[in-house]
Amino acid sequence: MIRRAVEISRDPCSLVTRDEQLLVLRRDGGPPKPLPAHPANLAGSIPCEDLGLLIVDERDTTYTHGLLAKLAEHGAALVVCGRDHIPIGVYAPLPRNTDLLARLDAQIAMSKPVRKRLWSRIVAAKIRAQARNLAADSPTRARLLGIARSVRSGDPDNREAYAAMLYWPALFEAAPGIPRPFRRQAGDPTAAPPNNLLDYGYAVLRAALARAIVAAGLLPALGLRHIGRSNFFCLADDLVEPLRPFIDARVVQLVHEGRLRLNQDTKADLIKVLWLTVQTGEEAGPLQIALAHYVASLVRCLEGDPGRLQIPVTFSAPGAADPNDAEDVGETGR
Repeated sequence: MIRRAVEISRDPCSLVTRDEQLLVLRRDGGPPKPLPAHPANLAGSIPCEDLGLLIVDERDTTYTHGLLAKLAEHGAALVVCGRDHIPIGVYAPLPRNTDLLARLDAQIAMSKPVRKRLWSRIVAAKIRAQARNLAADSPTRARLLGIARSVRSGDPDNREAYAAMLYWPALFEAAPGIPRPFRRQAGDPTAAPPNNLLDYGYAVLRAALARAIVAAGLLPALGLRHIGRSNFFCLADDLVEPLRPFIDARVVQLVHEGRLRLNQDTKADLIKVLWLTVQTGEEAGPLQIALAHYVASLVRCLEGDPGRLQIPVTFSAPGAADPNDAEDVGETGR
């Protein structure tokens, strides 16, 4: 089932639950009041079973314990944004997978060579996806596809960084109102747009992946390449890499429309990337659904299945459907 992503950001409100519904109640600044049968301050309601992500970017929002429990019961994740409007925390339900211990054992026992092979596949897929965001006749596109084919196991040559150095200036080369060459400054609230849009889109995508990882019974803190004592979502940071270009493509559209501010409208457009039609293995469907297939393919890799890591791809970007884009995972195992 396709789940909804709902953002709360316009006015202070209280989030409560009743009759399997999330109720959004407008607040007048006073203390919480008992919930009447027909609240006059009801701003909207959503069936809890329809929720996938609840993104809250209003600092005066309040929650009931019952709501948090109901979100977990239905497998929804709560994403909380900070002062810069970028997601900083994820509340995700505990996994209910019956194979939880076996999967955790397989994840912990994963050998270094396997980690390196998986990481090289992720890097190569990311670079190919970046190439698809460029015009078919772009010289940089051709160079990126060549770089993707040269990625070795574990990416010891740091082809990911080299590709990024070429990609970012080319991506925004013709974008109006963007300083040239464009510099990607991740996580810097003072950075020039569209860094703000990129940060928000990536954070939403990371939260959706974290939800899928936990639901699959994997430990999100145990990554393939990313390591951080204080980072509980290292695996999400690994798996999100080849999906970032989906956000990049949407941000390019916003820039060409002159929409550089991170506001309710641009955030809604970035969240819609979760409904982008993608291909994952032999399955085609919304990215939100594809994330579960993507993580499931990782589980199969951990359990010794010789099948490939199935990374979602899209052919909706400019200049796509080039036969040179085809994934060559055999090259990544060197």
